[in-house]
Amino acid sequence: MKKYSTLVLLALFLLNCTERKKNITNEKKQNLPNIVWLVAEDQSPERFAMYGDSTISLPNLESLAQDGITFTNAVAPVPVCAPARSSIITGMYPTTLGTHNMRTYAPWKQEGNEPTIRIPSYSPIVPQGTRMFTEYLRKQGYYTANGPKEDYNFEKTDAAWDESSNERHWRKRREGQPFFTVFNFSVCHESGIWKKGDSTLFVSPESVSVPRYFPDTDIVRHDIAVNYSNLKRMDDQVGEIIQDLKEDGLYENSIIFFYGDHGGPFPRHKRALYDTGLKVPLVVKFPKNKNAGSFDNRLISFIDFAPTVLSLAGIEPPKVMQGVAQFGEFEVTEKPQYTFHSSDRFDELYDRLRAVRSARYKYIKSFNTELPHAIPVSYREQMPLMQELNKLYAEGKLNEAQSLWLKAPKPEEELYDLQNDPYELNNLVDHPEFKDTLVHLRAVLEDWMKETNDLGRYPETDLISKWLPDGEQLQLRALEVEERNDSIRLIAKKADATIVWKKDQDSIWSIYTSPLPKTLSFEAKAERIGYRDSEILEYNP
Repeated sequence: MKKYSTLVLLALFLLNCTERKKNITNEKKQNLPNIVWLVAEDQSPERFAMYGDSTISLPNLESLAQDGITFTNAVAPVPVCAPARSSIITGMYPTTLGTHNMRTYAPWKQEGNEPTIRIPSYSPIVPQGTRMFTEYLRKQGYYTANGPKEDYNFEKTDAAWDESSNERHWRKRREGQPFFTVFNFSVCHESGIWKKGDSTLFVSPESVSVPRYFPDTDIVRHDIAVNYSNLKRMDDQVGEIIQDLKEDGLYENSIIFFYGDHGGPFPRHKRALYDTGLKVPLVVKFPKNKNAGSFDNRLISFIDFAPTVLSLAGIEPPKVMQGVAQFGEFEVTEKPQYTFHSSDRFDELYDRLRAVRSARYKYIKSFNTELPHAIPVSYREQMPLMQELNKLYAEGKLNEAQSLWLKAPKPEEELYDLQNDPYELNNLVDHPEFKDTLVHLRAVLEDWMKETNDLGRYPETDLISKWLPDGEQLQLRALEVEERNDSIRLIAKKADATIVWKKDQDSIWSIYTSPLPKTLSFEAKAERIGYRDSEILEYNP
């Protein structure tokens, strides 16, 4: 009898533990934070009031900064959009993913991606276990929406978003469902400098400041004024989203990120490994405006965004991610001491560089010294400011600081003191007093390239031959079906493939996580970054 009572007590104890665990899990899911990303294209921090610039008022972003934390050392791993976005969405370095070239996946180009150099549109076969991080959010119960820009340098997976379009909005979610929504603002993109060149200016060209590395001319001042005006247009659009949050009673308890997708739109900004191309504005507003109005100088890279969002949602970041959680349940205690950066192909031109950045110093290594930093990317050549630089350089009318970026050959190594030389104009490589710093950062960079399997050491055509044998993207094998008493189990032959499914009437693919009822009619397929989807399985009972 005593033994029987002990067994009963043990069973009750185990039952209580199970119920308690379920309750904790359910409570955790009910308290999941809503997360919004507001993404400005092509902008550096020094043009914003929260970073000390009073040239133009951006009231919506200034208000957000007053409610949030402004980060002073946020950086992109690559100073151009598609490779940078591949790191944001995966938590990994583009040089590890194979997305380091600008750009790889471009199905909209009818004539081919870069036909003059035999580069087709392709999705690199990424390392095992790599996924778009929003897939984990959806499994946790989140409604995920993005738009209008994707441009991840690979073909997106259907598991990533509930919706990705111009019409995305959290208001389309189920009642009470937590959401992660991304709003991209392209009005401040590089192309806006020439496309909006004749539009209304909201600042006078005479009122703008001209950095030391640009000549002070009417054309330069005009293009800088155009960018400020585009920031005003972007701020208006940001205001609409914030107003929607407030109207829905969601602003106070939502986590809001505002950031730029890399540095500014100008020459020597975008596509450059100087801070003008790498540093980005980043403001994060936490629930109840925690630490409102403060500044944070930690080093934070785009590879940290995915693990940080997962951590904020109570999800442990997968081991494959190279970034770390900077906040949330799985925040790391030891923050990064360095950030790493790369430059490879820009459209039709190659120029491989690598860089490591600490809080104080930056080291840049060039693998193509015969080229200037200012490689003639045809897209950028449309900008009046770029044309002005080329003209004045050819005429010998630029001073030393203004000429450095355009000179060839460029140095094999560059070392800068970011504290005393924020524009990176004084190369310290040949200064004996900085030899130890140079040797140390050189070694740190070399170790990083080895440890992360930097694919930039291979010709892109060799990588394409490996990933696209016979010129075709590999296809995943068809799903296998295992029928049980009352359910259907789906099996993907590739271990890290994701299975998605939908009912006949559905437009959105759901992520397969458990067997489906035998009575259900559905379609299903396997997908993975770098592969074509498997053939669609149609099941009808």
